[in-house]
This record gives sequence, structure tokens and C-alpha cells, in this order.
Amino acid sequence: MARAPGGLSGKQKAAILLIALGTENSAKVLKYLGEDDIEQLTLEIASLKKIPYEAREKVMDEFHALCTAQEYIDQGGIDYAREILDKALGTQKAVDILHRLTTTLQVRPFDLIRKTDPSQLLNFIQGESPQTVALIMAYLNPQQASVILQSLSPERQADVARRIATMDRTSPEILREVEKVLERKLSSLMTQDYAAAGGVDTVVGVLNYVDRSTEKSIIETLEVQDPELAEEIKKKMFVFEDIILLDDRSIQRVLRDVDLSKDLPLALKVASDDVKNKIFKNISKRAVDNLQENMDYLGPVRLRSVEEAQQKIVNIIRKLEEEGEIVVARGGGDELVV
Repeated sequence: MARAPGGLSGKQKAAILLIALGTENSAKVLKYLGEDDIEQLTLEIASLKKIPYEAREKVMDEFHALCTAQEYIDQGGIDYAREILDKALGTQKAVDILHRLTTTLQVRPFDLIRKTDPSQLLNFIQGESPQTVALIMAYLNPQQASVILQSLSPERQADVARRIATMDRTSPEILREVEKVLERKLSSLMTQDYAAAGGVDTVVGVLNYVDRSTEKSIIETLEVQDPELAEEIKKKMFVFEDIILLDDRSIQRVLRDVDLSKDLPLALKVASDDVKNKIFKNISKRAVDNLQENMDYLGPVRLRSVEEAQQKIVNIIRKLEEEGEIVVARGGGDELVV
């Protein structure tokens, strides 16, 4: 016999929601979950023989309320969401929804800061210590953080990048203090759990958006200061010279999205013979002749222009990898097997 709607566990609610969404939409959701979660939800779905109408409606209403509340938070922050929900649902319901969001969905600190223009934010935090700047950047999205990182002095760039990469968990007390300095008002709703941020993946995400010279400078400095960390970061990154690691099919797919008459000749201007040969191997002889002709026609060019062209191609490669259209081998654990 099914439990009453009010007595459903979190797993049961998730299973009911997936059933209500249908197979196609549920499959899209499951792609973002870990194997353990997928296994538990699959077992839960299999055990739900019959779902009372009122139970399904309650779960869908709750899900809609949480999504709406999150949307309000994204638009104007916690205070704005509380005000809107209070008017629409009443004080108690609003408090309940926001409590669930902040404790289970983990509203991250510096919510309003992420809506601030990076150049304005830079002026606001540039006088702070490298550790404080690193903490703030760890909670920003990569695009914002990259603008700030490449605007810092070369010495501070590597220092801040290292601090982000080696950051583990930050106590809520420290987060509250930093937020207070930044005139934030989230401390009353923060949980007492430790908030995870930073790490190698975070700094890689930031470096993926900075210009090539900034990325190179930071990596070279870290290679001296912390060779193991530098190697770990490089294994998770893809730079232009790594094109030689792509298989022929991937090269051909990448070249379909590259400007062959402008960006590719410029990018190959100072590339190694190995990179050039990898490209030449995957285009027609006529295309090779045209490419070499364009490279000769360029004459002397600014190094920054070459790096920008290379970065455009790297961004295409990273995008295709994220979309699953190509596979990029990294380190020793990504070999393909058939």
C-alpha cells in the first residue's frame, strides 16, 4: 500500500517526479546524476507499482514551487524570492520552500556577486588578499573569474590560481565574514554545513576562458612552484599543441567549424611541424596548398593575434568535447578501447 503523500521520502518523490516527466525527459535528467543515484532511483521506480493521483499532484506542485523559488533567487536573490513567495503562498510556505532550497539544493554564497559586472567586481576586490580573491573567484562562474584573473598582475595570477586549485572546504564563518565585507545579506539563511568550492576542476574551468598568454604564464609559474599541481592541471586542460592527440575523425570534425581561410592560417603561423602535418593529413591537397599560400601571404603577424586564433580553435575543440562529438585523450587513463 502506498504511503500517504505527506509521508513520502525524498527518493520516492524523485522517482514519482521522473515517472510523471515521462521516459524521454527522465532520461535527460538521469544524465546529470551519478551511478549510485541512478541505481537507487531505478530501484525506487521499479518498486512503485501504483501512484495515487494526489501523491503525484503533490510532488509536481512541490517541484514547481522549488523551481519557481530558485528562479526568483536567480533574478534578485534570497530577499527578493522571500518577498514574492510570501505574497503568493503565505509566510510559512515561503519559509518552508526557501529552507529546503538552502539546505538541500545548497544556494551558493555570493549569489548577487555573480550578477555583477566582472570589471566592477575587480575594482571592488583588487585590494583584498590573494586568499580572499581566490575564495570569491571559486564561487563565480568561470567566465567572470577569467576576466578577473587575467586582469591581475602576473605574480598574483599564479598565486590566486594555486590557491583556488588547492582550496578544499571553507567554513561558513569565513564565508559570512567575506560576504559581510562585500555587503552581502545571505548569512541568516546559510547552512552550518561546510561549503565545498575550489579545487583543480575549478581552476581548470577558469583557465579555459582566459587568454592563451595568461594561461601559459600561470602554468609555467606553477611548474616551478608546484610541479605536481601544474601537471594535474595540464592533464585536465587542452592547449593548441595538443591537437596532435586527436584522432583523424576528430580533426576532420573540428575543421568543419574552423575558419580555414583566416583563423587556421593564423593559428598555424608559429605551430610545430607535428601540428601542421596533423592538419595537412586531414584535408585535401588543394586545401593544403591554399592553406600554405594563405600562411605565406600573412607575412609578419602579432603573436597575440596568433594566440587568439589558436584559442578560437581550442574553444571549438572543448565545445565539441563537451557535446560528446569528439574524444580528447588526457593523461594515461583516457585511451579508447574497441
